[in-house]
Amino acid sequence: MSPKKTTTMNLRVDPFVKAAIREAADREHRSIANMIEMLIRQHCKQVGISIPEQQGLPFNGDANE
Repeated sequence: MSPKKTTTMNLRVDPFVKAAIREAADREHRSIANMIEMLIRQHCKQVGISIPEQQGLPFNGDANE
């Protein structure tokens, strides 16, 4: 089985938090998902939690597969 590039995470937040993250993402020209991921990565870095870099999917040069 090949590794997934991303995974889905469902969460519930206060509507005001959702509005704030949407505004923050818009200001930085990011998607909400990308903004949340960036904030999680920043927090983990600050508290010493390492997140391994994801390995790219293998490229075999055949675009038809």
